Amino acid sequence: MNIRPICLLLALPALACAAAPASDDEAPPATTLHAVEVRANTPDPDTTLDGWGHASVHDTPATITVVERVQLDAWHVRSLSELARLDAAVGDNYAPEGYYQNLAIRGYALDLGTGYRANNLALTGEQRIALEDKQQVQILKGLAGLQAGVMEPGGVVNFVSKRSADVRNLTLGTDARGSRLGALDVGAWLTPGFGLRANLAWEQAHSYVEHGNGRRSFLALAADWHPTPAATLEFDANHQTSSQRSASGYQLLGGSVLPREVEVERMLGFQPWQRPVAIASSNLGARYSHELGEHWRVRVAASHSRSVIDDYVAFAYGCFYQDACADNPVGTWFAPDGGYDIYDYRSPDDRRLGRELRATLEGQFDSGALAHELSLGVDAFARTIHRHASVNAWIGSANIHDPQVPVFAPSTREPGPSVRRLDSRQHALFVADRVSIGAHWQALLGARLSRLHDRSWNKRGEPERDTRLSQWLPQAALLWLPGSELTTYLSYSEGLALGKEAPWWTSNEGTTLAPRHSRQLELGAKYAPGDRIELTAALYRIRQPWQFAQPDASEAGYTFVMRGEEVHAGLELAAHGRLGEHLRVDGSVNLIDARARRSGTPLYEGHQVVNVPRRRATLQLDYTWPGLPQLGLLAGWRHAARNPATPDGRIHAPSYQVFDLGLRYGAHWRGHALTWRLSIDNVFDRFHWRDTGSSDGDNYLFPGAPRSARLSFTLGL
Repeated sequence: MNIRPICLLLALPALACAAAPASDDEAPPATTLHAVEVRANTPDPDTTLDGWGHASVHDTPATITVVERVQLDAWHVRSLSELARLDAAVGDNYAPEGYYQNLAIRGYALDLGTGYRANNLALTGEQRIALEDKQQVQILKGLAGLQAGVMEPGGVVNFVSKRSADVRNLTLGTDARGSRLGALDVGAWLTPGFGLRANLAWEQAHSYVEHGNGRRSFLALAADWHPTPAATLEFDANHQTSSQRSASGYQLLGGSVLPREVEVERMLGFQPWQRPVAIASSNLGARYSHELGEHWRVRVAASHSRSVIDDYVAFAYGCFYQDACADNPVGTWFAPDGGYDIYDYRSPDDRRLGRELRATLEGQFDSGALAHELSLGVDAFARTIHRHASVNAWIGSANIHDPQVPVFAPSTREPGPSVRRLDSRQHALFVADRVSIGAHWQALLGARLSRLHDRSWNKRGEPERDTRLSQWLPQAALLWLPGSELTTYLSYSEGLALGKEAPWWTSNEGTTLAPRHSRQLELGAKYAPGDRIELTAALYRIRQPWQFAQPDASEAGYTFVMRGEEVHAGLELAAHGRLGEHLRVDGSVNLIDARARRSGTPLYEGHQVVNVPRRRATLQLDYTWPGLPQLGLLAGWRHAARNPATPDGRIHAPSYQVFDLGLRYGAHWRGHALTWRLSIDNVFDRFHWRDTGSSDGDNYLFPGAPRSARLSFTLGL
């Protein structure tokens, strides 16, 4: 672009105001704010994930959390890690500051190829997902093989785009460190059957990590067209560029001690010559629906998701080049005294591409006393990765207690040529039938036949693996609905996940193991008295073959194997909605027992899985002041039990409790609605380890953010 994005943001409000001049006959502030709030909290009954029939979230036999736009705005949520704070079943799994992030649901890290979805279509996970153009975030927990195909068993996160509407909102924001944000949300129905909506954002972020400031620009466009009363076409496109230095995670000292006296603001290994990580992502999606009479319709959907990563980092890792680690055969942790090695890591033009095409026929019919909601469909998904042979060269060593990181010269090596590293293709046929048996019983029967062809190449372009398989993935549920307020269900699902690659420090480095077949059983209940609040409870048990680095007598000391199973069993409780006229509650608790069984490795047997606390809880309160409805007081609380950091159960990150506060005030300014929002995260500035997750077989420790305050205001133009 020839002009800075902020200039465009400043120019568009003037155009929007010219198209819709202010009126002096505005409604009173209290009435206007009340109407906006009620509308934002009204659920859309047709926004559940595909495969469950035409049913609301309340009548879906799965645990689904729906995070509305009003919650994202209230807490200034702008990243996946911040989104994880709103649900107790969700946690970070290798989510560095300044890099793309990943989540875990019910203890399983999401598949970056299929675990994130936009409007029910696959979204490449290796990108910094912008939220300015999202109306809802749906978190489906547990196996979703019928909906998403080959995936990890924890669940999926589905982002629902804002649709065309007559809206013109400008949001400006800052924080205590001087960050700047400008966002514009403009939409209109240009004709009764054609509408547009555009979201633009520009951010200059001042990170709490030193040298970690970054910037991003975002543009999204949504279009809705109804060419006939029976046809609907929806289109979405967005593009984002970001640039920010990535902060390395900590590692255990000597492999057995948590780092102490950690300065959260310090960037480990920082070198003044290191470049920011640049990520450019583009996502396209189109969905066409056509009614075939009163009871049948056909839907066709396609998506294209692309992310290009220029990965540059002075990476803090291990202690191979220090005397204190001379007896360490692996070296994948920091030295006992806090020493660590620094690597010049460069992987430019790392391209990740995902494409999906789906066609579905849906209809309703009766067979005697039974009523059917039938879905038949085909789905094709392709994912490719092209990467250069990266530079990963040791340049020096430092210590976590150094007042200033020593400066070293960068490596003189250059990345190798770009080669195709992965080509994964899935073709599927799926069928689901939701059968109503009388007034109070329903059965959901479904299956997906997935055909997978997965190929990979090493950094020299030489073939490594060629996997072909076909697998039926069944799904069944029995629902009892004694009334409109209560839904209970028992469900069974099966799924398939790709095998993991052996870490570089194992004897079979680079070997990819066989795909993993998962099974889940869930018993749940959803109770919504008076349509004001919904209470949910679910007991679940997920089983999956365990793939891990097994200690042995090999020269490397470890071999990556698939042996035994990883079993996650838990209880999840949640409440979402209003308690009375003035108080909204969003809270959840997840109690989980996640253990490895029959692994043949007594050292690891029966211990809680790494990065899966036995207990998580979260609570957000939004209180509207009586007699002053334009004032809202917010309070948040998040808690995690101690978190395992090693597979043998020896080391745990301590438990923590973090408190957040917020304030919302609505007013009018020169005839325009104006909403101020203030949020303070980690009010008491409590240090905590928020993440002990892994990447490429190595475990890292990431501290939580210190106290931070954010301020924004949204002006209706």
